[in-house]
Amino acid sequence: MSELRTRTYVAYGAGDFANNLVFSMQGMFLLIYYTNVVGLDPARVGFMFLAVRILGAFADLVAERLVDITTYRWGRFRPYLVFASLPLLLISVATFSVPGFGGNQTFQYGYAWVTYALLGVLYSLVNIPYGSLATAMTQEPVERAKLGIWRSLGPTISMIGLVIVVSPQITRLGANPDALQSFLTATTLVFTVIGYSAFVWCFAECREQVSRPHRTVTVRETLATLRSNRPLVILCISDMVFLTGAFGVQAAQAYYAAYVLGDSSSMIWMIVATSVAAFLGVPIMPRVVRRIGKKGTYYVGAVRRIAVGVWMFLMPTTLVVVYASFFVMGIFQNFGMALAFVFQADTVEYGEWKNGVRTEGTTYAIYSFFRKIAQAVAGAATGYALAFGGFVVKAPRQAESALVTIRGIVGLGPAVFALLGGALFLAYPLTDTRYRESWPTFAPGTRPTKWQGDTPAEEVGRRTERNDKRVVFPMLWISVWMARSAEEARAGRGAVSVGSRSDFDHLRGSGRSSRDSLVDSARFT
Repeated sequence: MSELRTRTYVAYGAGDFANNLVFSMQGMFLLIYYTNVVGLDPARVGFMFLAVRILGAFADLVAERLVDITTYRWGRFRPYLVFASLPLLLISVATFSVPGFGGNQTFQYGYAWVTYALLGVLYSLVNIPYGSLATAMTQEPVERAKLGIWRSLGPTISMIGLVIVVSPQITRLGANPDALQSFLTATTLVFTVIGYSAFVWCFAECREQVSRPHRTVTVRETLATLRSNRPLVILCISDMVFLTGAFGVQAAQAYYAAYVLGDSSSMIWMIVATSVAAFLGVPIMPRVVRRIGKKGTYYVGAVRRIAVGVWMFLMPTTLVVVYASFFVMGIFQNFGMALAFVFQADTVEYGEWKNGVRTEGTTYAIYSFFRKIAQAVAGAATGYALAFGGFVVKAPRQAESALVTIRGIVGLGPAVFALLGGALFLAYPLTDTRYRESWPTFAPGTRPTKWQGDTPAEEVGRRTERNDKRVVFPMLWISVWMARSAEEARAGRGAVSVGSRSDFDHLRGSGRSSRDSLVDSARFT
């Protein structure tokens, strides 16, 4: 097995860059395209998003099974990067090119349903093989971690490129929908050329070097995995709720820039601020994890994400304040989103311990399914909220009720969903201490009668769990939340710090480090 070279890492990242020329384009601009250019009702579009994205969630499971039965001289995953990517990019052009049909909106709605549904199915046929490709390229954990890092760069670059190219035109051509339509059609055609070139490069440079005997997992086995893995169920449901707010922000950012701030070009700096924040959070997060554990770090992000969301609803629309707020939001939102993949990796180990069977693919497919449901609910909720708030399609200015609604989707919505997701996640049982000190002592397929422990590190872990509850439970009483959140966050930090240095040294020295957990999780992303 040959060592991966730098150009291989770059080419692998180019694959997700190309993926996001489709995914981020529709995530950030499709709703505003439908309402402001085509003139479709946001509530009806919201229902379409809900139905089609749920279909896309099931399409992921179908795509996984197609990959399982694929046998080709180029491998199981790479052929899809060549044969399915071009139809995907072309259907993206069609999705952003709704014909006028002589003003017949029934035909326009039908066209939108068909093209968007095809977009979701074809995206699954490309993204599932692409995401699985890393496991076939190398078995070396460090190399897989590097692949994960380069993969994360691709979407960031594509999102920044998209907002630089597309966002300014929403305001500049807003009064001329026909001109904006021509621009979007031409732009997506250019993206097709760029995206397909990136996919071909990824195909050419990324070789499948790891071959394993593979058995297709049945639907019954998939459901059995879900029933028997309680931590996975809790993670999937809580993360689905948390991500619903995050995806809602993505769908509403274009409206926020165009109508609340009055200039769609400001979306560029909003995206740049959150992207830079995510990168800066990478070296910070392992240090926090090492000190208070993954679950404690999750709540550090969740509590502050709630506070930032409330602030973003109330904040003045001064550009400096807005950009700074999006930057802070990006840091704490990324705490929850990045750690979710680490928790998902831990649930794989739990499933192996409990059942004696290791099911990485099935576990990831289940987790991915719930993430797709979150995207479906977020798109629908955004469309319904805009309609409820009195948003008028194709109008250059909106009523105050519509502006308040847009601010609510960007601010209060994520705060509420982070609160609910955090409350659900309290039941997640796999704390770092229990995982490190108890798991390795049990053979796969056996079940202990009780957790090992009462070591200093175990006590630190239990104190961290108690701090989680002291932070989150008061938030369930909304009337006192604003007064209590800062106090409880401070109390959480103080409670963890009472452990002696030897306690923390013991925790850091037991088992694998939290940094190792973050690195190894790249193999599941």
